Amino acid sequence: MFISAAMSTIAIYLAAAVLPAVFLLRYIYRLDAAEKEPPELLVKLIFGGLGAAVCALILEEVFDWLIGIAGGSSDELISVLIEAGSVAVIEESMKYIFLKRISWNHPAFNYRFDGMVYAIFVSLGFAILENILYVFFNGGLYVALTRAVLSIPAHMCFAAYMGIYYGRAKVCEHAHDPSGVRWNLAAGLLMAILFHMIYDGTLMFDTGTSLLLFIAVVAFMYLYVFHRIKREAAQDESID
Repeated sequence: MFISAAMSTIAIYLAAAVLPAVFLLRYIYRLDAAEKEPPELLVKLIFGGLGAAVCALILEEVFDWLIGIAGGSSDELISVLIEAGSVAVIEESMKYIFLKRISWNHPAFNYRFDGMVYAIFVSLGFAILENILYVFFNGGLYVALTRAVLSIPAHMCFAAYMGIYYGRAKVCEHAHDPSGVRWNLAAGLLMAILFHMIYDGTLMFDTGTSLLLFIAVVAFMYLYVFHRIKREAAQDESID
């Protein structure tokens, strides 16, 4: 009886952690109307996101250890900037590395919107593992609910900006424009880092102003970024 109850609890927690990301993965997959991506590539991208999450977790622990040795900072603003900035840089950089390694030279990357699909699949793979850890070890179903409406969509939105520029970089490659490739790849990574840093930073400050800013970020995410994703899908074009 005890084992059965424990297994049921684990199944509920796992479903609560994973299903929000699965819902968004399906949403993005259905938006990719021009040409569906190979299932094996999409699965590989999700697992790439899981790998990026493991690497990010290790790097964040190392960074926190180094900050601890250095003594940190007594100034709240500096502390928040360091924490939010380090998390954003590490996590988005790991996503980018796995994204580019898995998809850049894949023959299926032949439409501009593919870049966004790939970036979001990696990011939501990342979010799945992160969510499982939070739900099982840091709050249970309450955390699952709040992350389902905030953190999971946020990861998708960070990736959307990376994906916009990632797709443009591929267009530049086919146009034999190496400087355009470099600029767009850098812009995509920097936009994702900036968006991620603002999201985390406004959440970390415990003030009325920071709460209002966080609400503004979330509103921007739902009212504009989701609209931008649909617009990019509607305006998709072949790279070849």
